[in-house]
Amino acid sequence: MSAPESSAAHPPIGVDTVEALVRRQLANALGGRRGTIEAALPGLVFTLLWLPTKQVQLALVAAGAVAAVALVLRLIQRSSTQYVFNAIFGLAIGWVFVRWAEGSGGDASDQALAYFLPGILYSGAYTIVLAATCLAGWPMLGFMLGVGSEDPFEWRRNKQVVRLCSRLTWLMLAPGAIGVALQGPVWLLGHHDVIRAELAVTIIAVLRLGLGWALRIAAFSLMFWLLARNATPLEDVVGAEAADGADAEPA
Repeated sequence: MSAPESSAAHPPIGVDTVEALVRRQLANALGGRRGTIEAALPGLVFTLLWLPTKQVQLALVAAGAVAAVALVLRLIQRSSTQYVFNAIFGLAIGWVFVRWAEGSGGDASDQALAYFLPGILYSGAYTIVLAATCLAGWPMLGFMLGVGSEDPFEWRRNKQVVRLCSRLTWLMLAPGAIGVALQGPVWLLGHHDVIRAELAVTIIAVLRLGLGWALRIAAFSLMFWLLARNATPLEDVVGAEAADGADAEPA
């Protein structure tokens, strides 16, 4: 294939290494600093308000108000509302579980405990899915490289890229997996009255605010360290596809 043809088949995407492409796609997926804050802040507000007041409705209203302000700012600026709506969706699901607990005769502590259940279930499912993709040899982070060529599975032909994406995917799922392993048993103990629901909520809140954020910061720091220490040319991935095609041609 000539140089012009190669350029047409694989249009320039502004980066020249696999690591740079993953960094860019990862930043886009997380929404950058602003998107990450918008997605996390409502839940953080709920937790910080519930801990001292033990008022579920107050905490929900305050968290909803924070999400509404973020949404209005996004609309005024005509920028993406994806990450705000992620937070609003999480609050709405939490509100449904709070109403379920209230309808079942639960007190304020039982309702607060119910609010945290969707997050634990989501993290558990997220962990299982990401781990399964790694074990199957198709790590989730690899699909971020699909924008790098016309073939979204091109990256799969390069073992070095697959190893890199597997390491990144394991790091990405680690905070959620640890969170579920710690918070899940506490939630069950509180739900089945082995410990007081209020104590269970307090422990879960502390785990989320303290250990949860520390684990996320550590995981993403390690991910970006991995992405900064290597430089795999995108041409290597394209070259792997070309080599496969050449091998397949008859002599």
